[in-house]
Amino acid sequence: MNGSPMTSPLVRRLSRLTWREVDGVDPRPVLVVPLGATEQHGPHLPFTVDTEVAVALSERLASARPSVVLAPPVPYGSSGEHAGFPGTLSLGRQAFELLVVELGRSTDAFAGLLLVCGHGGNAVPLHRAVGRLRAEGRRARAWSPGGPDDDSHAGRTETSVMLALRPEAVRLTEAEPGATSPLRELMPALRSSGVVNVSPNGVLGDPRGATAQQGAEILDSWTADLLRSFDHHFGRPAH
Repeated sequence: MNGSPMTSPLVRRLSRLTWREVDGVDPRPVLVVPLGATEQHGPHLPFTVDTEVAVALSERLASARPSVVLAPPVPYGSSGEHAGFPGTLSLGRQAFELLVVELGRSTDAFAGLLLVCGHGGNAVPLHRAVGRLRAEGRRARAWSPGGPDDDSHAGRTETSVMLALRPEAVRLTEAEPGATSPLRELMPALRSSGVVNVSPNGVLGDPRGATAQQGAEILDSWTADLLRSFDHHFGRPAH
């Protein structure tokens, strides 16, 4: 599963379909929406890491499951904890929750909605939004990749994944460790004063030693978990 099937003809995308090609399809497909963020990722990674990861994983899912239609990504999320770094753009939790709710309410032409989220800061409003959509009778689910508790942001995991996805965007000469304590220990300070006061370089983890090979293995592991989650909630395709 190495790499991302960005040009796979097997992927059905809203960007290439018309409404008539969505209307009346039997069986109705599941809509997959990548959710990301535009926020600092240390001195060595671009602002778009979370969105690129969400898109890559959604692409892999859509390539493996013909019952999926892939939507364009939502590239902004709840990133207020990164506001101390120039260039970070954030919707805030309330706005992000409302965005997901209203987006989900517009997806009734599909058999279900899967939100593939690449940004941990979206977790709380995303959980609330999915709960609201499900309470309204919609078949909505969310999935996010996991990672080590002491390597949660711009560390070895994300750096390795970006080396596998888009190596030209990684500035390895600028990669340096940040706060390496477990996220659960850092969370009170993160909530009260933001990332910049916990890690001046914006890194939560240590990116040194990251490799594209590690990134490919991580992507494969995340993809396998995403496929299992999709099959559990939306049904495994018949062979």
